[in-house]
Amino acid sequence: MAGSTDDWAVLDGHAAEAAPRLLGSLVVHEHPTEGRVGIRLTEVEAYQGPEDPGSHAHRGRTDRNQVMFGPSGHLYVYRIYGMHDCANIVCSPEGVGAGVLLRAGEVVEGLELARSRRPGASDRDLARGPARLARALGLDRSHGGADLRVGPVTLHLAAEPAGPVRTGPRVGLRLAADFPWRFWVDGDPTVSPYRPAAPKRRR
Repeated sequence: MAGSTDDWAVLDGHAAEAAPRLLGSLVVHEHPTEGRVGIRLTEVEAYQGPEDPGSHAHRGRTDRNQVMFGPSGHLYVYRIYGMHDCANIVCSPEGVGAGVLLRAGEVVEGLELARSRRPGASDRDLARGPARLARALGLDRSHGGADLRVGPVTLHLAAEPAGPVRTGPRVGLRLAADFPWRFWVDGDPTVSPYRPAAPKRRR
């Protein structure tokens, strides 16, 4: 694990302060039989519990989101559309319920293994989007609650992002869509395209 204990203290602050600090950091999954994949983070989104209507933790603790209320530096993994898993790093002090969604990154270790998990995808697109990133790393809901300090999934904090950081609205949200809590490395080709939420159809 890269970084000192003091570096990890950033995860105990507000999620919107922790999120840009994670850009350029490396998330590594050492699978016991398949091997190792490492992804350098290029895009993230912050979600800050009760003050954030876009957060899974906005209405309080549930069986689904309880990991978000635990100690920082752990994984919160949830499923979307009944088939895709997305990974978050828990931030803020215990009991708050905040996290940072890992939206996109560059595969820098285990390229062949990541390709086998995402057949047909270009190298740029292997982890370009939260569900693709989780798939390339080999993450699913069984990894929920994993301590990123000890493995098999680990976080290696970077000293700084590999380029200027930009910020803007989060992707696909209807609630709190104007919060500028999406952060990305400007000009990096692995950053996902921005898409606002589709208008809700009236019946």
